[in-house]
Amino acid sequence: MRIHIYYGGRGLMDDPTLYVIGKMQTVLEELNVTVERYNLYEMKNNSILTLPQSLKQADGIILATTVEWYGIGGSMSQFLDACWLYGDKEKISKMYMCPIVMSTTYGEREGKLNLQTAWEILGGLPCSGLCGYIPDAASLEMNDEYLTIIEKKAENLYRTINQKVTSFPASNQAVKQKVYSTKNVNFTPQETEQLSQYVADDSYMQTQKEDIKELASMFKGMLENMDNDDTSAYIKDFKNRFKPQAGYKAGYKFNLEGKKNTFIIQINGADCKCFYGQLDKPEVEVNLKPQIMVDIIGGRMTFQRAFMGGDMKMKGDFKALRMLDQLFPFMEGDK
Repeated sequence: MRIHIYYGGRGLMDDPTLYVIGKMQTVLEELNVTVERYNLYEMKNNSILTLPQSLKQADGIILATTVEWYGIGGSMSQFLDACWLYGDKEKISKMYMCPIVMSTTYGEREGKLNLQTAWEILGGLPCSGLCGYIPDAASLEMNDEYLTIIEKKAENLYRTINQKVTSFPASNQAVKQKVYSTKNVNFTPQETEQLSQYVADDSYMQTQKEDIKELASMFKGMLENMDNDDTSAYIKDFKNRFKPQAGYKAGYKFNLEGKKNTFIIQINGADCKCFYGQLDKPEVEVNLKPQIMVDIIGGRMTFQRAFMGGDMKMKGDFKALRMLDQLFPFMEGDK
């Protein structure tokens, strides 16, 4: 099974929607579901226009956004517009969608209803969604009952798609039959881009190439000496920044993408062991890219922020994961 998540928020660190979809993604992956997330705020207009092509590979989707002042946001609206204009309606008609809308102000219920209505007009199959008023993301993280609701919602989405649950038709679908006149054409992503005026924006393409070049240059110096079999990377950094927590004991396992060796940290009070090897039954097992680890060690990212932003995946005790930023305060200002 394959599920795509389309996130229409702004990607802010304290966005409660990021926490919700992050936990749902973890639960779905534990159920052997392949999950792919698309952050709409990272995409330019012409990229969003081609995004409906990605629906062809999905069995179900999650449309997630945050209401910060009014409505579901421009990025999500633009994506739904693109689905109406360029999406494969036959594929959409067999696809389940779960709406997730968190609000830091008024309007989460209206936002959820808007997503459900839009998907029904497109001809799709809506699932039971999730919405809530969460002015402080920290309160969401600390509440075990909220976590249970999120996990149950992810499990329900899995069952709905797996069992192909039947639902009554909605009157909204009649709109498509009566007013929809655009022919359904199967363009490739390149052909769809040509329909947009933005594809002719040479300045944007040049800026994009320069950004990629700058990022590549920034990480080159950090990563050029890190071989796949390197068994010394990160050890000195973590030992130098270790800040003991009285009576705390835990084991951490870091699986680094592209690396053959597994980085292990064992904490026992004031004792910190860092090495490459194996560890049975760690409290936390983490999967991340070496670039993210470099950002964390360099103080540009925290473990918590990497997890909330979807750059890091974990299994195990969430409280033990949060302790990492206290045990190893790489970011300036951490105490």
